[in-house]
Amino acid sequence: MDLFHATGYIAAFCSTVAFLPQVWQTYKTRHAHDISYGMLLLLMTGMTLWLIYGVVIGELPVILANGITLILLATITVMKIRYP
Repeated sequence: MDLFHATGYIAAFCSTVAFLPQVWQTYKTRHAHDISYGMLLLLMTGMTLWLIYGVVIGELPVILANGITLILLATITVMKIRYP
């Protein structure tokens, strides 16, 4: 693996893992009233477009990071709906 791809994987890891504390906090406290639906919608749209872009260019770091982040955002969104 070259430095270019290693950088992509490290960036993907950091970007994705950044959402884990929010998922855990929302799950633990059972409330998500401080999380904006607008932010969730806009971020999910961006992640979906990045995922599509990653698939088109065939770059695994882009695909993995945005696919997993999309799942985490969907999880937060479901908790936002369930725990207003």
